[in-house]
Amino acid sequence: MTTSIPASASAPAAPATDASALTGKRRIAFASFVDENYLPGFLVLLRSLALSNPDVCEDFLVLHDDLRPASVAAIRELHPRVKFRRVDADHYDSYVKGDQDNYLVRKAYFILDVFRIRDYDTVITLDTDMVVLGPINELLSLRQGLAAVPQFFYGDKTRMLNSGLLVIQKEYLTDAFCAKIDAIGRSGKYELDKHDQGILNALLDGDFVDLDPKYNYVKRRLSGDLPVPDDTAVLHFTGRHKPWQGGEAGYGQAQERWAEFELTDAELHAAYMEAGDTLHHDLLVHFGTPHVERTGDVDTARKVALAHIGAGDFQAAVDILERVHLPVDEAWPHEVYGNALMAVSRYEEAKAQLHLATAAPNRAATAFSRLAQIAWVHGDDAKAREYATAGLTVDPTHRGSRIWHQRTVGVPAQPAGRPEDQLAHVAFYMDRQGNAGDKLLPESVRLGFDRDTTSRRWHSVHAHRLFDRAALERVNARRGMVIGGGGLFIPDTMPNGNSAWQWNVSDEMLKGIDVPIAVYAVGFNAFDGQSYRAGRFRESLRLLVEKSSFFGLRNHGSIEKVRAMLPAHLHDKVRFQPCPTTVTRQLIDGWQDPARRDDTILINAAYDRAGLRFGHDYGYFLAQMAKAVEGLRELADVRCVAHSLDDEKIAFDLRREHGVSLPVIPMYDFENDEIRELYARTKLVIGMRGHAGMIPFGCGTPIISLISHPKMAYFLSDIDRPEWGVSVHDRNLAALLVERSRDLLADHDRTVADVHGRQQELWKVTEANSADLRTILGG
Repeated sequence: MTTSIPASASAPAAPATDASALTGKRRIAFASFVDENYLPGFLVLLRSLALSNPDVCEDFLVLHDDLRPASVAAIRELHPRVKFRRVDADHYDSYVKGDQDNYLVRKAYFILDVFRIRDYDTVITLDTDMVVLGPINELLSLRQGLAAVPQFFYGDKTRMLNSGLLVIQKEYLTDAFCAKIDAIGRSGKYELDKHDQGILNALLDGDFVDLDPKYNYVKRRLSGDLPVPDDTAVLHFTGRHKPWQGGEAGYGQAQERWAEFELTDAELHAAYMEAGDTLHHDLLVHFGTPHVERTGDVDTARKVALAHIGAGDFQAAVDILERVHLPVDEAWPHEVYGNALMAVSRYEEAKAQLHLATAAPNRAATAFSRLAQIAWVHGDDAKAREYATAGLTVDPTHRGSRIWHQRTVGVPAQPAGRPEDQLAHVAFYMDRQGNAGDKLLPESVRLGFDRDTTSRRWHSVHAHRLFDRAALERVNARRGMVIGGGGLFIPDTMPNGNSAWQWNVSDEMLKGIDVPIAVYAVGFNAFDGQSYRAGRFRESLRLLVEKSSFFGLRNHGSIEKVRAMLPAHLHDKVRFQPCPTTVTRQLIDGWQDPARRDDTILINAAYDRAGLRFGHDYGYFLAQMAKAVEGLRELADVRCVAHSLDDEKIAFDLRREHGVSLPVIPMYDFENDEIRELYARTKLVIGMRGHAGMIPFGCGTPIISLISHPKMAYFLSDIDRPEWGVSVHDRNLAALLVERSRDLLADHDRTVADVHGRQQELWKVTEANSADLRTILGG
C-alpha cells in the first residue's frame, strides 16, 4: 500500500555537486610531450615510475601532435589513467626560429602547452628522456609556486631552472600566465638553444621554488662513467645521445640504470607485483589482472581481489578469484574469496571458503569473525556467538570477533508494544564504542515521529540483517515503516548483493511490503573518488522510490545525486528532509539551552577512508592543525572529541609529529544524552565528521566544518553558511580556522542566535513534512 504525497519542499536551485570542488581535494597530474621518435623513452619512463613509486598513480597527460594508434595502445598498456591531449602546433609557429621538424625544438614549445591545462591543481612535467629511480612523493605534496631544480651553466651565474621536471601549481595554469608566455615567445629575445627554458627563465627571472637536484639529476654530472648516486630520484638523459639510441660513451653505469626498465609487459607485471607492500589500487588492478590471466598466480589474484574489495567493487573481486584454482591448504585466498562472496550475498559459497580458511592459525580469527557475521546477518545469534567465540579463542585481541560476540550477548530485553501501535524502523544500530553520531541517529529519527522512542512504539529492523520473509511478515503487521538513521546510501560499510546499499533487502522482499514506507533524512554518502559500480544499486533505489510514500533526503546535494540516478517522472518524489540531529532543540521535550558554557573548543577528525579524505595532503593537514591548535588556545581550552576509536589518531599524531598535546574526550563511550549535553555546553566545535557538525548545530552550538567529504559542504549550503567550512586541503587552513573561530567567538551570543535562526529554517521544513507524514502513517 502506498500513498503519494506531493513534495512540499524542494531546492530553489540545483546545488553544486562536483565532489572535488566541494572538498577542495587537489587534482594532480603528470604530463609529458611525446612523439614517435621519443616513444621508446616515454615507455621506459612509465615503467620506471610504476616500479619506483608503486603507491603512486595520478592522471598522466600525454601531450602530442601526432601519435599512431599502435603507440597510443602501447602507452595505455602501461598506465591506467593516461589521457591524450593534442597540442595546438599552429599556435607556436610564431615562436619557432629553427627547424620545425626538430624534436627538441618542437618539444621545447609544445611542453609550454602544459600551462594551458585548467582541470588540475598541480601538474608535474617529466621529459621523455628521464627515468624514475626513487620516491617522488615529496613532489606530490608541494602546494605552492612553480618548483624546479636550479641549473647553473659554466661561466653564467644567472639563476635559471631546468625545465625537464617542473611542479606547477594552479596559479600558473591561467590565461594570464599563458599570455605572458606568448608575449615572450613571440618576441624572439631568448636564446634558442635553451628552448622553453629561455621563455620560462625570462618570465620567472629566478623566482621559482628550488627542488633538490636528485629530482632532476642530469646525465652530464656522471661523465667518466661515474655511478648514479643512491638517492637519485629522477635521472635525466640530457644531450643528443639517448639511451634507446645506444647511449653515449662514458656513461655506462647510467645507461645500465635506464636499461633496468626496458621490460616486456609480462616482465613489468611480474615485477610490479613484487614491488612492495603498498601497491596503488589502480596499478595493481591494471597490471595484476593480465598477470593472473597469463599465469593463474593465486597470490596475485588475492592481491587484486583485495584491491577491488577496498574500492567497493566486490563482484570484480569474485570474478578474479573465480579465474584461478585455489589450493585447499592456502588459507588467505579462501578467506578473501569468502569475504568477496559474502559481499555479493552468495552466503553458502562464502561459508565454504571461510571454513577452509579457519584451518590456518594466522587467518582463522578473521575467517571465524566473517562466519559470525554471516550467521548474524541471517538472524542466528547463537551460531554467530559460537563463531565469534572460536575467533576469540584463536586470537583474544581480534576486534572483529569481539564485535560480533558483543552483538549477540547482553542485549537487554525490552517490553514489546502492540504491532498495530508500532512503526517498523530500518536503521544502522551502532555497537558499543561505535561511532557516536550513528549511535545517536536512530533515536533522533524516532523523535521526528514520536516522543516515545522505545519498543512500545517502534519495531527495530537492523539494516544490515537480511530482510527475509519472516522479517517481511513482522513489518507488514505494523502500521508503517520508517527507513532512516545513517548515510544508508553508501556501497561499502556493510556490503550486500541484494540492494548494493546498506539495507540488505532484495527486490522481491521490498515489493512485498504493503504498509506505507517513509524514507527519512537518509544521506548519499559516497566520498570524493568513490562510486557505485553496480547497476544493482540503481535498480534497488528506483524500486524504493516507487514504493515509498515519503522519500526525504537530508541535504540538497544528496537530492541531486539521487535524482540523477532516477527516471524523470520520479524526481519530484525526492524531497528535502533535514537530519533530525540538526533540530535537536526542537525535538527533545523540555530542552533548555545551557545557562553557561564551558570555555572549550572541541576538535574532531575522521580517519575512515583516509586516502579518499586526505589524498597526498595528510602531512600538510597535520602540520596546519598543529599551528591551529596553538592559535586556538589563545581563545579557549582546546580538546579532541573522538566519535570513534579511530578519531583519537589526531591526538597521537599531533603529539608524535609536532609535540602538541590534546586531551581526548571518548565520546564513543557516551550515552545519547551525554553526547547532546557535551555539545550543547561547549562554545565551538571544529569537526570533520558529518555529525560532528550537525549534532552540535542542532544543540545550538556554533560549528566550523573541516571539509573532507561533500556532505559537509552540502549541509553548510543548506543553511546558507558556506563560510563555516574550511577544506582540509586549504593552503591557509590554520590561519582560516583561527580567524573564523575568533570571529564566531567574538560575539558568542550573536553567533548562537544565528545558529538558532538557521535551525529554525530547517525546523519549518521538518514541521511541514511532519504534517504529510501524519497523513501517511497516522499518529
